[in-house]
Amino acid sequence: MPRTKKSDTNLNLSAKTYWSKTTEVVSLEFVLKPVANSDLYAQYTIGLHAWLLHQIQGIDPELSAYMHDGESEKPFSLTGLDGQFISQSQSLQLQKNKRYRWRVSSLCKPVTQGLVTWLRQLPNEIVLKNTPLLIESVNLAQPPTTYAKLLRQGQMGEGSVSLSFHSPTSFRRKGHHLPLPWPPNVFHSYLRRWNHFAKKPVNQDDFLDWVDTYVILTQHQIATEKVAVGKRGSVTGFTGAVTYALDRRGITERPFVAMFYALTQLAPYCGTGHKTTFGLGETQLGWHTAQASPQMPTQQRLLAERMDELTEIFLSTKKRQGGRRAIDTAETWATILARREMGDSLQEIADDMELAYETAKTYSKLARRVMRELGEME
Repeated sequence: MPRTKKSDTNLNLSAKTYWSKTTEVVSLEFVLKPVANSDLYAQYTIGLHAWLLHQIQGIDPELSAYMHDGESEKPFSLTGLDGQFISQSQSLQLQKNKRYRWRVSSLCKPVTQGLVTWLRQLPNEIVLKNTPLLIESVNLAQPPTTYAKLLRQGQMGEGSVSLSFHSPTSFRRKGHHLPLPWPPNVFHSYLRRWNHFAKKPVNQDDFLDWVDTYVILTQHQIATEKVAVGKRGSVTGFTGAVTYALDRRGITERPFVAMFYALTQLAPYCGTGHKTTFGLGETQLGWHTAQASPQMPTQQRLLAERMDELTEIFLSTKKRQGGRRAIDTAETWATILARREMGDSLQEIADDMELAYETAKTYSKLARRVMRELGEME
């Protein structure tokens, strides 16, 4: 479903300056046009992720490596494509010459300044598999800012705050996914980024205790969705909108109140939850339920369900091993086999999962052998 809100500023890509050199946080929206009708394959956000890092590698290999490997927190986020799709049985089809929007956000100064260099030599198109998407324009999706400015905005905040989640959003909890907008999880997600990239970190335990006690979820309209995302496995997440309010007893803690509002301002840049560099957790300020349940390709849901099914089958053969290694192996085999069943080539799968082709080939053979032994394959 297309957004009705347009970007604030269309960048002049021939300009010498796009934003101040002090800018730390920025969000860009690319307007793209397919040159032909084409299916949007289930895990296309992996392609967007890889394309962006390859582009940055061309201008700054060290920066690309930092964005890819980084430290505990990724210094960027990106969304999936947003626009008008044609439903084609199990998939969605991009329409020729229709406009689609894609957002990329930077959360630290090195990446923000790297984007400046990249934009000055921006290519004319993005290629997803064999589908070229012409880059029609680049807009500022959110105002360029700094963490200090966000904190000043937070100090002026008041009243309730609504957030809308436009792509499946989830949190890691005890080895599982938590598809609920519970305040401590939501604000822990933002605080992790803040403490990693801002110059003035906040005591995590004290702030989250305050959130748990005084931040109230007053309204929500959410739904859950299982998706295949990232290099392997599936995620169960929620989409929709929620409203948070503050208990009157909590407003005496003014530094925490200011941080609460500052983090909601950060949310549209960093996204919410995990796998935000693969399109999950896209977040906007305000209540936008009409836009908060985008079309999800049936193929993507079926792929996620098949991955889960195969993971359980492979885990059942590894009961003696147990532990994280057995789970990782089962998820890897399941991802490869499920994608092969969907028609993806082994080379594409190896590239997306960052595996050597021969390694992916070996895993595929082992997975198929197990399935044959269990009588699950012809």
